[in-house]
Amino acid sequence: MVLEKLGTSLKNALSKIARSMFVDDRLIEELIRDIQRALLQADVNVKLVFELSNRIKERAKKEKTPSGITKKEHLIKIVYEELVKFLGDKKYEIKIEKKPFKIMLVGLYGSGKTTTAAKIAKYYLKRGYKVCTVGLDMHRPAAPEQLKQLCEKINVACFIDKNEKNPIKIWDKFKEQINKFDIVVIDTAGRDVLSKDLVKEIKALHKEIKPNECLLVISADIGQAAQFQAQEFNKMCNITGVIATKMDGTAKAGGALTACVATDSHIKFIGVGEKIDDIEEFNPKGFVSRLLGMGDIEALLKKAEEVIKEEKVEDVSKKIARGEFNLLDLYEQMQAMKKMGPLSKLIDLIPGLGSFNLPKELLQGQEHKLEKWKYIMQSMTREELENPEIIGSSRVERIAKGSGVTQGEVRELLKQFRMMKKMLKVMKGEKPGKILKMFGKKFPKGFPKVM
Repeated sequence: MVLEKLGTSLKNALSKIARSMFVDDRLIEELIRDIQRALLQADVNVKLVFELSNRIKERAKKEKTPSGITKKEHLIKIVYEELVKFLGDKKYEIKIEKKPFKIMLVGLYGSGKTTTAAKIAKYYLKRGYKVCTVGLDMHRPAAPEQLKQLCEKINVACFIDKNEKNPIKIWDKFKEQINKFDIVVIDTAGRDVLSKDLVKEIKALHKEIKPNECLLVISADIGQAAQFQAQEFNKMCNITGVIATKMDGTAKAGGALTACVATDSHIKFIGVGEKIDDIEEFNPKGFVSRLLGMGDIEALLKKAEEVIKEEKVEDVSKKIARGEFNLLDLYEQMQAMKKMGPLSKLIDLIPGLGSFNLPKELLQGQEHKLEKWKYIMQSMTREELENPEIIGSSRVERIAKGSGVTQGEVRELLKQFRMMKKMLKVMKGEKPGKILKMFGKKFPKGFPKVM
């Protein structure tokens, strides 16, 4: 999970509110101390932490509780709203208006620019844009080849010239071809802001390319030093936003995020893992919701939309309504979920489930079980998948041998499937098709919402 320790600490702080009999000054003071401790451990600037905690304390003590919610709910709402403001308040989206739309990446050595260039390319490719990349990092010999290999994996055009050392000449060489694309992602050399030669190069590149977006790629593990870097790069080439990489599991990420916000450098993307799809638009509301265990519906739906076609969702919805849902449908849904990412990451996006602080070992065990179920279903015939009721003892034995599992594990899958089908039948009057349809469009009425 992104900022796992901070998320756990904040959820523990909020759980004290839920357990308390009533809201009084003592509870508020204890909550403030817990929040301060959690943010300081995440390397957030001390001054910013105290400004935030004072705002929470003032609102908690002075604001009247609105009608329709309890004092506890109001206190949680205050914490949520102030944390959202603390991290930038709103989402700053990149609007692709002019073509070719040029996104230029700048940053320090080792910040992950080249990988991020490929991630950004894949992000927009999935959204229907014609995308290409240009490798202008000529100071790290392996960079152009690395970018090319990453782009080949995702089927994106990549323009490099390993023999030319002048990045401006490389840009000029491919300018005509680049103009045929909707979006161009430009990778530049990593640089130290104090290196005069590299500063001169980035200024010249910026002047020549005239990017629509100049994004600073900054590694979250540099913590509060992000503030100085953002300020210096802004002077150099007028950055329009920040991409924070290595957000998964680093304690200093809280410092990097708040430092960027403090310099009015809007965070537009965050890198949440090593895989090419592990990049998200930074949405303070969804981010804070995830930290507090409230989930992030918007991020969950975006992931789902990328892997589940709407017509397929409609088809499965109708089958459920008719009571015809079978193991083949279950298998296809499992395959779609796998494409959405690890179970441990999806849990954080589902409202309510993130607050349980489920142990990693438990989630890994569930992922392992789902993997076994996949092997079991792959060992079944199409007839068995479409009509599981025909699976008797001899078929169970054959399926177990074919999938390398025990007969008990095959029976467990069949038992779970029967329970699921029974539940769907019970819900038939409540339009059970919505259960799957929500992955394609929107969540059904009454589904828990993010505050």
